[in-house]
Amino acid sequence: MTSRITSRRLLLVAAGMSLLGAATGCRSPWSDGDAESSAAGAEAGAATGQAGAPVPSAAPAGSPSPSAAGSAAPPSASGSAPASASAATPSVQPVRRVLTDAESKPVYELDAARRVVALTIDDGPDPRHTPTVLALLQQYGIRATFFLIGENAVDHPALVREIADHGHHIANHTWTHPDLRSLSDGRIRDELERTSDLLQRTTGRQPTWFRAPGGDWSPASLKVAADLGMRNMGWSVDPRDWARPGTSVITDRILKDVRPGAIVLNHDGGGDRSQTVAALKAYLPVLIDSGYYFTAPPN
Repeated sequence: MTSRITSRRLLLVAAGMSLLGAATGCRSPWSDGDAESSAAGAEAGAATGQAGAPVPSAAPAGSPSPSAAGSAAPPSASGSAPASASAATPSVQPVRRVLTDAESKPVYELDAARRVVALTIDDGPDPRHTPTVLALLQQYGIRATFFLIGENAVDHPALVREIADHGHHIANHTWTHPDLRSLSDGRIRDELERTSDLLQRTTGRQPTWFRAPGGDWSPASLKVAADLGMRNMGWSVDPRDWARPGTSVITDRILKDVRPGAIVLNHDGGGDRSQTVAALKAYLPVLIDSGYYFTAPPN
């Protein structure tokens, strides 16, 4: 029985990884009308609403993911990049995508007709927990979206690059994790733009997704995110792991609430996340054995 389960996991992981470069010409679940996409696992196709169709579950573990050519930005006055990052990245102004009103609205789930899950990791990078999460995702061939806080990213640039080099999607989660509803328009722009500029300089990629802390968007933050070429990603499964309710509670909440098209919220930063790491070890193989594939936006 154990050998059959192990074989199934390996087949699911291999299917997701092999389609990364093979499936082309399919619509992306994350950017309406964008041709850069592929299927999660063995499935591909268009999705409903703003979410669209799934993309591949994982890049080959440990292999560098492509950078956006010609998208590097010069250092801004709002934050300074590590010397190694600035020296390695050409000073070219990033080209930001112009979003439609529909694309500017938060996305909370993907296509419910497909057995696909988007795993999202918030509040890092954290030198205590992020490396363990990366190793676990590499073990299962899962590609996730990391919503990074600027003040953490500036302290750990090598870890930011490691996340990107493992093929995961790098996204914006503000500079200081404030409640955006209480900030002025200028402060909101500084929080988002400063973080995007730093992540661009560090990885060579312009962030294309944003998540408001606590999911508390405001009209001003939606506008600023759109101005910076970022769509907004919410979630549909929240185990409240940040409150540290216990590994079994986190695991049970996710397995109870997960469904096809779910966007799952977890945290690798903001405190002791050992319960979250233990829960990931428990529920990821269960979801894989249940036939779920994992997806993230294209880089």
